[in-house]
Amino acid sequence: MGRRGKTIGIALGGGGARGIAHIGVLRVLEEEGIGAEVVAGTSIGALVGGMYAAGMTPAEIEEKALGYIRGEAFRNSAIRAIEKAHAGGERNWKEKLQSFLQNRFLVVQAMFKPGILSSEEFRSVIDYFLPDIAVEETRVPFRAVATDLRNGRLVAPDSGSLRQAVMASCAVPGAVEPLEEGEMILSDGGAICLIPSSVAREAGADVVVAVAVDRDICTETEFRSARTVTHRAAEILARQLENYELMEADVVIRPDVGDLHWSEFSQAKGLVREGERAARERLAEIRAVVPRKPRVFRLNGLFRSLRKRDAGSGGED
Repeated sequence: MGRRGKTIGIALGGGGARGIAHIGVLRVLEEEGIGAEVVAGTSIGALVGGMYAAGMTPAEIEEKALGYIRGEAFRNSAIRAIEKAHAGGERNWKEKLQSFLQNRFLVVQAMFKPGILSSEEFRSVIDYFLPDIAVEETRVPFRAVATDLRNGRLVAPDSGSLRQAVMASCAVPGAVEPLEEGEMILSDGGAICLIPSSVAREAGADVVVAVAVDRDICTETEFRSARTVTHRAAEILARQLENYELMEADVVIRPDVGDLHWSEFSQAKGLVREGERAARERLAEIRAVVPRKPRVFRLNGLFRSLRKRDAGSGGED
């Protein structure tokens, strides 16, 4: 197949709040006429990727994400409580005490149920972001990666409910209750495939642009407890699995997310901008392997916006 006949795939990695940077990456790629024809995502990458594959523009995705983060539902959520418990910077004694108590409360909760958030609570979040359509109805082929806890296998459905597939992929171990589906118990795809480059290829991509938003493991310098040693060992293992997946990618974009905790969604606007910066930094590399699409593709977002406006006005002039 000639270069201009290549199918472009985007693999969006997991990383909780850090995955908000995916929005900025998608925006730059669309501006440059590099639209995804296959999308694969893990965890937050599945959520952002699912919205994009369903037809939302990067601007619409950002607007929806910021609207949720500013809303009352998020302010009162367990995820916001986890963010506060892990917040850094200077805090007074009242804030430190509140953080301590919140952290202990979350730990106690986790001891008596499979996730701090029940599947019912988390489902309302997924429903807010995604349309109620089937995976096979998305604008471009889409795969959300989850892990079957029963047998450790990767699950990336090509049919069935889009919301269900993304919800399973986003079920962060310990934070969100695993999802039972038939004989499977599904959890975060990051346990087995943090950046789904191979899944994008299996779904038909000839060229894969992967976006990694995992934490910088080089920020940890002291290991004074069994917890920190165990945590570091798990991070190193995850990084090795990630490197294996990235061998399947033609270009890797790494937004600078530092050691930001997965729950820090309040940093959303800065993360979007960082995604844009990181994508622009790799444009020359991307252009070398990705065929430039006709201008009509670049106008798709405009056409979708016009259709949305006309629908809202009832089609009146």
